[in-house]
Amino acid sequence: MPRTSSCLLLALVLAGPLLLLAPPLAAQPAAAGVDPQAVQALTRMGTALRALPHFTLNATTSTEYVLDDGQKIALPGTVAYRVLGPDHFFVEIQSEDQHRQLFYDGKALTIYSPRLKYYATLDGLNKSSQALLTESATTYGIELPLADLFLWGTPAFPTDQLHSALRIGSARIGGEATQHYAFRQPGVDWQVWISDTTHLPRQLAITSHSDPALPTYQATLNWDTRRTVTAKELAFDPKGATKIVFVPVALAVQTTDGEN
Repeated sequence: MPRTSSCLLLALVLAGPLLLLAPPLAAQPAAAGVDPQAVQALTRMGTALRALPHFTLNATTSTEYVLDDGQKIALPGTVAYRVLGPDHFFVEIQSEDQHRQLFYDGKALTIYSPRLKYYATLDGLNKSSQALLTESATTYGIELPLADLFLWGTPAFPTDQLHSALRIGSARIGGEATQHYAFRQPGVDWQVWISDTTHLPRQLAITSHSDPALPTYQATLNWDTRRTVTAKELAFDPKGATKIVFVPVALAVQTTDGEN
């Protein structure tokens, strides 16, 4: 049984990796372990991400969970994003125990469980994808995987809070030449492999400090920035599904077993 459990919002909440968001802090001088060139590479990556008008992303993931006795187990999964502009996206998260789809049209967020045939909708959001994902974990209890893709290169991800930044070396990910960087900030260590050609992230490894066992989430990213993404394919069709009421975080039930 895992040491920590996920809050379920009527069986529709998503388990995802830790967002790389540090608590608000006053700007500080660069630490001795912060390599300016590593920070520049991170800035270029953010610029490349923000310049994408649309994209399709498929990722293979591995999430470590900590058992009661401290042993870590790694469970595989997949994440698929289709994104259009600053305020439309679809994401599908699949693993052996979980299958979720989320649809966002700039106004409403719909969470759907294909296995359970239930969906819940949050209306009246009226905000960008970045603004939604910045507050989704704390406000709604929904922690989306790879949400930092929407935050890098924005004020929501200030680089002056990095405690450490260094280049590790070069590596080939999926046959593509990349540069490997490692960063540390409050509560998390993380690594990113950035494409030499597109400056987009090809692989991520995120290690949380919230558990002494230091569980890690890893994702290998495959990008398609040429394929056209339409608003129609991002729309949710409720046919055959049952609508349920979205439960606030404070009322979520703690659970560790069963399909979630």
